[in-house]
Amino acid sequence: MDVMGDKATLFETGRFVQPSGQEETRDETGEAAEEARQRLAAEAGDVEAMSVLGAMLLRRGDLDGAEPHLRAATAEGDRAAANNLGVLLHQRGYADEAAGWWRIAAVAGSAAAAHALGRHHRERGDEPAAEYWLRQSAEQGHVLGAYALADLLEHRADADAERWMRVAAERGHREAAYRLARTLDRRAAQEGGAGSDNGVEPPAEAEAEQWYRQAAARGHRRAALHLGAILEKRGELKEAGRWYLTSAKDGEARAACALGFLLRDAGDEESAAVWWLRAAQEGDGNAANALGALHAERGQTQTAERWYRAAMDAGDVNGAYNLGLLCAEQGRTTQAEQWYRRAAYAGHREAANALAILLLQGGDQTGAEPWFSKAAEAGSVDAAFNLGILYAGRGEDAAALRWYEQAAAAGHIEAALQVGIARLRDGDELDAERHLRRAAGGGSAEAAYRLAALLDARRPPAPQHELGESVHEKSECEEWYERAAHQGHRRAQVRVGMLAAARGDVVEAARWYREAAEAGSRNGAFNLGLLLAREGSEPEAAVWWTRAADAGHGRAALRLALVYARRGELAEGQRWADLAVNLGPAEVSERAARLRDALREELSA
Repeated sequence: MDVMGDKATLFETGRFVQPSGQEETRDETGEAAEEARQRLAAEAGDVEAMSVLGAMLLRRGDLDGAEPHLRAATAEGDRAAANNLGVLLHQRGYADEAAGWWRIAAVAGSAAAAHALGRHHRERGDEPAAEYWLRQSAEQGHVLGAYALADLLEHRADADAERWMRVAAERGHREAAYRLARTLDRRAAQEGGAGSDNGVEPPAEAEAEQWYRQAAARGHRRAALHLGAILEKRGELKEAGRWYLTSAKDGEARAACALGFLLRDAGDEESAAVWWLRAAQEGDGNAANALGALHAERGQTQTAERWYRAAMDAGDVNGAYNLGLLCAEQGRTTQAEQWYRRAAYAGHREAANALAILLLQGGDQTGAEPWFSKAAEAGSVDAAFNLGILYAGRGEDAAALRWYEQAAAAGHIEAALQVGIARLRDGDELDAERHLRRAAGGGSAEAAYRLAALLDARRPPAPQHELGESVHEKSECEEWYERAAHQGHRRAQVRVGMLAAARGDVVEAARWYREAAEAGSRNGAFNLGLLLAREGSEPEAAVWWTRAADAGHGRAALRLALVYARRGELAEGQRWADLAVNLGPAEVSERAARLRDALREELSA
């Protein structure tokens, strides 16, 4: 006998759930005919018909009509009717009386009644009784009983909770599948997160994805959100977008927000804004911030400010930080400080760093330091670097180095450069090289130049060919010089030019010297002048020497003095010789003084 009491009930609503795979095939006419048939049988004294008719009326919400049939069937010992009578009485508000009938049905073997009775005891705080009846239900294969038991055990941090959650999930309970996935997700994070060294997913993470997928396929919107996040992280953006869309359509604001970011990254900013708007209107602070940033980029500052405020009202501290950034960009320093402070006091580390910078720019070094410290201690890499700058400016090199090292360890390129420079100063070339490589690899032109210079100093003399010709193979130090030169580093450009000149590539040397000179390098200008002079272009060489001498290059001034002396322009030659004497270095000053004196004698003769 397929009795209603053995079907799963959603205790909160009293609605009935069909067993998995069973479909409703009868239309309203067929149901009416079935009801009439059961009514006739019930009036003839058929106990099963009384029970089924009572269940049909209960499901329809006809409590008055259902109750006499259920009571009659219960009086004849029908456990399904006893269970459903309990459901009816619970809906009427007679919880204790309902529990009495559930107990009768549960003792008679009804798993659904045992589940309902267990829930009743839990609601009243009697956990031992709740566990007893829920376990009875779960062990009889009742899916809601297994889930409720797992929930109770999980609340008590009982290790057996996961087993029963798995049982419920395997029997199709979507919330159990979702919660099991969350448990496995947390375990995967504890085991090391994204994956092992060989690129294989941890077992817990792979299994979590399977359960998210099962729950999502059954319409669980948060499971769809988490599944989308897993797929997005893995780079499977198309499928991730589908799950985000499914979740967002079911009302999950976080999924709508995530979908917006996917669309933005794909270049569809307008569609992204639609989903962000939907999420923001449902109270998602992250989406409100995204809308604020979108409008700020478009120059719509008032609208941006409105959305940042909405984010803040939604409890997202980034809203206050972004308001600070917006005000700072507009030169509204007082308001920027106000918003930075609000976010910083709420624990926003980048706001604390920004506030410290603002105070420092205003000359309040004393006020800035504690905010830098707070931000750095909270994990802000920029704040740690800024503390290094602050201490270095005071001459407290040891303290500065500690903060530079902290920032460098977290991947800050300029901090790694500063540590490398400090290590060079201390004579620790190996550690200096390690930090300079890290900074140079991260894009620091200065680090690339200093690394190249370090390697250059170790380089043995170039090998000679059998016939005495130099064999040139590009060394690692040359590669770093070139990388720095391509990034616009003037000293590296001069050095690359010198290396090219040394191997006889005059065109390449001139190109790099000219690039450095035009960027303001006096050595580049001087060397370009030498190259041009050797090629017979002394007038053009004089132009570059003049630029170098005007920038303080003593040798260039001496060269100009010699050029003008040979031309017979003695007064002009004496002027450049005077400048060379003043600029030095000592060797140049000595030669320039002799030339100046000779020119002076000739002028006075």
